[in-house]
Amino acid sequence: MLDSSQILIIAAITIMTAILTVIGVQLILVLKDIKKILGRVNALIDAIEGIGFSITHGSAEIIGFITGVKKLLGIVDAIAEKSKRKKHGTSK
Repeated sequence: MLDSSQILIIAAITIMTAILTVIGVQLILVLKDIKKILGRVNALIDAIEGIGFSITHGSAEIIGFITGVKKLLGIVDAIAEKSKRKKHGTSK
């Protein structure tokens, strides 16, 4: 027959096993939620990265356009200066 100390030890082990099982299940659920949250954060970071890339690409296009306009204005100035010199009869 079991005496009182053995019954107490068996009861404590049973209760601790049940508590640890519940904690383990809760831990698994928390880890699943963390995985879901990290997936959303990753998608958000990818979206922000795409926006940053498009802004960078757009700014590069704007800079290229401005450079082209500057070169065009330089050519127009050179042609205007050359025609001005021809008009005044001086040449270089």
